[in-house]
Amino acid sequence: MPATRPAPRILEGRWVRLAPLEFAHLPDLFAAIGTPEVFAGGYGGGPAGYRATEAEFVEFATGYYAWERSNVYGVWQGDRLVGTSTLGDFEEHNEAAHIGSTAYAPDTWGGVVNPETKLLLLTEAFDHGFGRVKLQADALNSRSRAAILKLGAQFEGILRRRIPRADGSWRDTAVYSILIDEWPAVRSGLEARVASFSA
Repeated sequence: MPATRPAPRILEGRWVRLAPLEFAHLPDLFAAIGTPEVFAGGYGGGPAGYRATEAEFVEFATGYYAWERSNVYGVWQGDRLVGTSTLGDFEEHNEAAHIGSTAYAPDTWGGVVNPETKLLLLTEAFDHGFGRVKLQADALNSRSRAAILKLGAQFEGILRRRIPRADGSWRDTAVYSILIDEWPAVRSGLEARVASFSA
C-alpha cells in the first residue's frame, strides 16, 4: 500500500498513552523533562540548550517541534505527562519516516515507557505503508544509542558535522533504521519487553 502520513490521533498501549501534544501541555512537559539530565544527552541542542524556567522552556518548545510537518505526541502514564516523541520527516514517495525529538522524565528511564512508546509509533508508521523508519542520536550520547539498538534498530553510520549544538559545537549524528522486512522480529521483541513489565 502507498505510504500516507497518519492523521494525529491517540495511540493507546497497556502502560502508556500517546496523544497529540498541544501548547497547553507544555508546562506539564517542562515538569517532566525540564531537567539538566535530559538535555545532557543532546536533547534540545545539548546541555547549553537547557531552559531552567517554565517560561523559557515553553518558548523553546514552541519553536523546537515541527508542529506542522510532524505528528508531535505527548506520552502519558495514567494522568501524568512523562515525555514526548515525534513521528515525522515523512517522505511518502520514499516510504520513509523518522521517530525523533524523544525525551522522558528521568525517573522513567530503563522502564516500560520507551519500548511501548516506540512500539506504538513504529506500528503507526508501518501500518501506514512506510518501509523505513529512521532513529538517530547525538554520536556522543551512548545511553540513547544503546536504547535505540535495544529496540532492534540497525546502525547505518555517522553523519559528520550534521547540526550545531546549542553551545556552537557541531554534532555528529548516529543514524539507525528499522525496515519493513525487519518489523515482525522487532515488533515481537518489543511486545515481549513490554509484557515482561507485567510479569
